[in-house]
Amino acid sequence: MAPVVRKLLGPQNRNLWFWVFVGPFAIGLTLFTYVPLCWSVYLSFFDAHNTVSPTDFVGLDNYTAMLGDDAFTDSLVTFGLFTAFIVPATFVLSLSLALMVNRLRWAQAFFRSVFFLPVACSYVVAALIWKMSLFSGVRFGLVNTVLGWFGVDQIAWLSTTDPPWYWLVIVTVRLWLQTGFYMVLFLAGLQRIPPLLYEAAAVDGARPGWQTFRYVTFPQLRATSVAVVLLLVINAFQAFDEFYNLLSDARGYPPYARPPLVYLYYTALGQEQNLGLGSAGAVILALIIALVTVAQARFFRLGRKED
Repeated sequence: MAPVVRKLLGPQNRNLWFWVFVGPFAIGLTLFTYVPLCWSVYLSFFDAHNTVSPTDFVGLDNYTAMLGDDAFTDSLVTFGLFTAFIVPATFVLSLSLALMVNRLRWAQAFFRSVFFLPVACSYVVAALIWKMSLFSGVRFGLVNTVLGWFGVDQIAWLSTTDPPWYWLVIVTVRLWLQTGFYMVLFLAGLQRIPPLLYEAAAVDGARPGWQTFRYVTFPQLRATSVAVVLLLVINAFQAFDEFYNLLSDARGYPPYARPPLVYLYYTALGQEQNLGLGSAGAVILALIIALVTVAQARFFRLGRKED
């Protein structure tokens, strides 16, 4: 074997086996992620109506038009409202479940699996279940049926804007789908806390319950809490399936509760199929996600050593 080939393969062909296992994933990631991303950035500088190979260069006009579009800025406001609902609700609920499951002395694996199971459910399927079975219209739906038992008037959950009951439907389906995942993250963090810390806290007079949680448990979960908040905010930016499948119908999508991805979907794949404008909006959204993530990381001092 030639020295150059032997050097490329590495000792005991380790480099060869590395590429055998990693190569297919790297190729798929390049073809289906990085190439479309780069092409989207390219399209954002062109007038791309009904084509992915435009020739009319417009520079930053698409970005200017997108930033001046009230519908796009309204979609960012919708994201802000969704984030204000879903991030603290998911954080508190997943942490509470993790604390309860961690205290179980029996069947802990069973309850961990039960709470995690919704994570494997499709967002589309879950949204349709919420729409057609639980919060279906005025005459039907499990929630309206239960409310009727107590004499409460039936509610059109997805079409009532005053008050905006559709937020209850959107937030609850997202909570059901993702709480189990973050519960597992918190549970892993809880199981890494040394028992000696609790013993030392007890010796110092800390009472079991709130004092122990405040001064021992929660500070030890700082790294996990920061990671959970970062993931929740990024996932909120990427919300699409539940909004689209809950609120859209044969007449289209209503003007309210339209997050950025739904707006970009109709911009790029709607009647005009303005792929250039949609690509510019996607780039702007990606930059906003990156800036928010970096700002959060710096605010929480992510990656720095504890003082």
